[in-house]
Amino acid sequence: MSVETMQELFIDELKDLYSAEKQITRALPKLAKAATSAELKQAFLSHLEETNGQVARLEQAFQILGKSPKGKTCVGMKGVLEEGSEVLEDTGKGVVRDAALISAAQRVEHYEMAGYGSAQAFAKLLGQSEIAKLLEATLAEEKAADKKLSGISKQVNAEAKRAG
Repeated sequence: MSVETMQELFIDELKDLYSAEKQITRALPKLAKAATSAELKQAFLSHLEETNGQVARLEQAFQILGKSPKGKTCVGMKGVLEEGSEVLEDTGKGVVRDAALISAAQRVEHYEMAGYGSAQAFAKLLGQSEIAKLLEATLAEEKAADKKLSGISKQVNAEAKRAG
């Protein structure tokens, strides 16, 4: 698809975010299963619930626009998640793996924050204030998830350092 207008760019960005979130809903249960830290496992599971809400918000945005969310694969998120899955192959179970999982998860959060920030700016520019509010809510959740992971990492990283 050739994107030639801001409206088309906005819809394209939303489709990209929708694809990314759907991919994340499949990845988070695997991350939770691989984590040994109870706090990290719970963070992944609670973010899975949030992510399902984020998918619903994007679906609401598409309803407002009268468009379908389908039709695009977020290649960037696919790559970030593939890189994250290498952590499971390259690290043994334990606190070092947990530290690596946090690093991988924060890459995901930062990728999402960039996308949601841009999409929110496009929504505002195009006068889509209701959609901008939906995107703002998700952006706030992504920032909070990143902050939570940073907090967990302090303990996990210290334990990983002591372990070897």
